[in-house]
Amino acid sequence: MATAARGSLGVADGSGSSVDSAPPEVVEAVATEWMLEFACSSLCRHFAEQSGPQFWRWRDVAQALINGFSQIPPHQKKTVYLCQLLIRIAQGKNLGLQFENDPRISPLESALSFWTLLEREEIKLEKLHEEIRRLIQIQIVAVHMENRYFKEAAEVLERLFTDSESDKPLRVKLATIIKTKDPYVPLLQSFSYSLLIRKIKSYIELFMKENETNFLRQEATKHVTSKGLRATLQNRPVEVNENDKNDLETKQRLMKEKQCITSQSSVSIKKTIICVLCRRHSGRKPKESRALRSLNDLQNVGKNGVSLACSRKRQLWTHKEDLELKSGVRQFGVGNWAKILAHGNFNNRTSVMLKDRWRTLSKIKQS
Repeated sequence: MATAARGSLGVADGSGSSVDSAPPEVVEAVATEWMLEFACSSLCRHFAEQSGPQFWRWRDVAQALINGFSQIPPHQKKTVYLCQLLIRIAQGKNLGLQFENDPRISPLESALSFWTLLEREEIKLEKLHEEIRRLIQIQIVAVHMENRYFKEAAEVLERLFTDSESDKPLRVKLATIIKTKDPYVPLLQSFSYSLLIRKIKSYIELFMKENETNFLRQEATKHVTSKGLRATLQNRPVEVNENDKNDLETKQRLMKEKQCITSQSSVSIKKTIICVLCRRHSGRKPKESRALRSLNDLQNVGKNGVSLACSRKRQLWTHKEDLELKSGVRQFGVGNWAKILAHGNFNNRTSVMLKDRWRTLSKIKQS
């Protein structure tokens, strides 16, 4: 993509044209295209590595560059569509966030529109296209159900699916699931959000291979190699302004609850948090299911907009919450704490809190 743009200025094709003789607005337009390619490449890499802070930083860069276009250059449509897709997929479970003027359109439904545009730009990945399309459609419904927006789930189903015979079987299944008001049915678990992320990563790998000739990345790599900057940058001490030290320490303390703070790690967030949980159990390795439940609790806290610092404060159980817990146990059985949490009306609780409270109530009953 960048090759054609460089040739148009004559700066890399041997034509001998001087950069100074080129119109400044043209130079800026070409430079912007190079920067967008680099931003998209970085966005893809950090999405694949699940490195949140870096992903959000490059999201802002890419979004600013895209917003600067009065019209998307034809050869960069695919780049722009992919950036917009990843930004929306990353926020797919946040129903309070809007990307479209229509408040009914969730981040995932907005992502689906960009996936449709991407499909039009290439035809050789038909099978992967279809798999990702289905996963996005199913997850749009699933996310609404997880948040107990069953009416909205039914409405979105009507918008998503046409009356074609190929869509009918899945449409009927999802309509039946919505009527059950149970977001934990096997179909939704089989086509989970994590599976959607894995498929998107597969697509990213293919995209990155096609765009290995990214101009800015190549030039930056040459510069780092020629100047011997690799070791220098890695070993450079982090300078912290004394005035900002307290704020930095506070942010780090909060982040440690959700992930180990590492430098440019490619380890997935889930494995990192399980690592933290293992250390908390005094050297004993907890069962993976227990660690994953704790991870889900952290995600639920973040989703409900409650700070991690607040979640650590002891919060007395109310009589109403006890009744909710007892009702949930009667309906779903002892041990199904995640399901009880999702269906009950609790005040910023986690499934671990529910389990501990049930143990306390059982002891009170026996005494």
